[in-house]
Amino acid sequence: MTGKADLVVLNGKVLTMDQSRPRAEAVALAGGVILAVGTTAGIRDLAAPGAEVIDAAGGTVLPGFIDSHVHLFQGSAALDFMAMDEAENADAATRTIRAYAAANPDEPMILGTGTAYGLIGGRNPTRHDLDTILPDRPLALLAPDIHTLWANTMALERAGLLHGGPVPEGSVIVMEAGGNASGELQETGAFGPVLKLSRTGGRDMLGYVTGADPEPPATEAERAADRRLLARGLAHAASHGITTMHNMDGNFYQLELLNDLDRTEELKCRMQVPFHLKNTDPLDRLEEAGEMHRRYTGDRVWSGRVKMFMDGVIDTKTAMMTRPYPGTDMTGEAVFEPEHFNAACIRADAMGLQLSVHSIGDLATRCTLDGFEAARRANGLRDSRHRIEHIEVIHPDDLPRIHALGAVASLQPRHSPVGDYFPLVPQGTLLHDDQYPYAYAWQRIRETGAPVIFSTDWPVIPVDVMRNIQCAIAPEQPGAPWDVRPQSLMDTLASYTSGNAWVEFNEARKGQLIPGQMGDVVVMDRDLESCAPGAIHKARAMITICGGQITYRG
Repeated sequence: MTGKADLVVLNGKVLTMDQSRPRAEAVALAGGVILAVGTTAGIRDLAAPGAEVIDAAGGTVLPGFIDSHVHLFQGSAALDFMAMDEAENADAATRTIRAYAAANPDEPMILGTGTAYGLIGGRNPTRHDLDTILPDRPLALLAPDIHTLWANTMALERAGLLHGGPVPEGSVIVMEAGGNASGELQETGAFGPVLKLSRTGGRDMLGYVTGADPEPPATEAERAADRRLLARGLAHAASHGITTMHNMDGNFYQLELLNDLDRTEELKCRMQVPFHLKNTDPLDRLEEAGEMHRRYTGDRVWSGRVKMFMDGVIDTKTAMMTRPYPGTDMTGEAVFEPEHFNAACIRADAMGLQLSVHSIGDLATRCTLDGFEAARRANGLRDSRHRIEHIEVIHPDDLPRIHALGAVASLQPRHSPVGDYFPLVPQGTLLHDDQYPYAYAWQRIRETGAPVIFSTDWPVIPVDVMRNIQCAIAPEQPGAPWDVRPQSLMDTLASYTSGNAWVEFNEARKGQLIPGQMGDVVVMDRDLESCAPGAIHKARAMITICGGQITYRG
């Protein structure tokens, strides 16, 4: 060990995530990188005069958490929009909406987030239900998965959707008898126009809805407001021990805002932002992805990835299934036609770009793997680390294909109904009994040898790492036909640190506490290994360090 440290963490239960030296007591940082890992006595001797000294007091110290699937702009905006998470029925929703509307008289549209499916006595709200609650102001409620929005009549009128209209494949304006919209809008192609009515003008969702930049371009006042919004979201993520996030929607506008924050030292988390290719886009738009990759290559803001959607979600029966949902003739609808998707995979892969594909149903995952296989056949074998996002149901025949194709399973434990956030899927409604063992099959996928990484999908669920970890290691066990197998704590922590660094091609530079790696560290307020699995959610980040700088202090 040589040199002096400007920051040291002492008296910890250090989990280095380095298999050759998995445990230590203390960590030293200098110049934004890890200087040394060792005993408390040895590391204390490395501290330069005036160095920051952090006493971990027996708490776990590990590499900063990497949340590998978030929607930063949307999550940041949701911190200020109306939260519907606690409104479990029509009466609670009415109280929440009217109170928020009264407290925010200048809000151009009341936008709620985290709205439960089945809010009105077990069914989804109509525009008439929402008119009863708030008739004289535009009102829109987003479902937790951000795949469905319910709007009142005034919001539909102002968005030009009351009488329906054309939407891209995979999106639906649900119509009622008489030819008017019912109020339910499925997928971004349907509800994008409503979001433009919100306080942010829909800029927070633009990378998700179209992948394009604001048109007309954002004013300087709007850009300043958006930078403040993102800075708040980044600080919120840092408070949960997060030092890197992989965004799952993107445009040049977001990258510019993040670059601005980096220049002013307000970027509290490293951010990767993809190019979002929509099913309505010609393949030539991938040239924009290439330009993003060339322009943004730093350690703190970078691109290099393409995001696509293959299907919707199970709740609205828009997730693609290999057979109809129970009691229906519905199998979901492909967002991309196979030829278009395969061609996009081939072209992006040939450009050296990584792929992230939203795939929830078992048929969607099969089609996604087909696209990855087409790219491999066309371009040859390479270390692509293409990602399948979600995989909420997989067909047993496709389990071994993930590993065989060198792909990655990118999963969100708290999405599972056997977690603590979403309700159970009633037997016989959305899944067939023999599909349950292959729903949220994290451990089965891991046992095939496929890489498994974990994330939250904020704001679909809160960007709370420890709640997500608890759902992985101690899922609720409702009994048959559910068969979600718990993960080990160390596997789960690896899926949030070294595994997520590996998937971004940074395994030699971050994700482990090894001398020379980036100085991204989280100090927890307790020893995670001594926590009961069902209570680990109580553990909180005490100190978050990104690039040697303290970004959160609890």
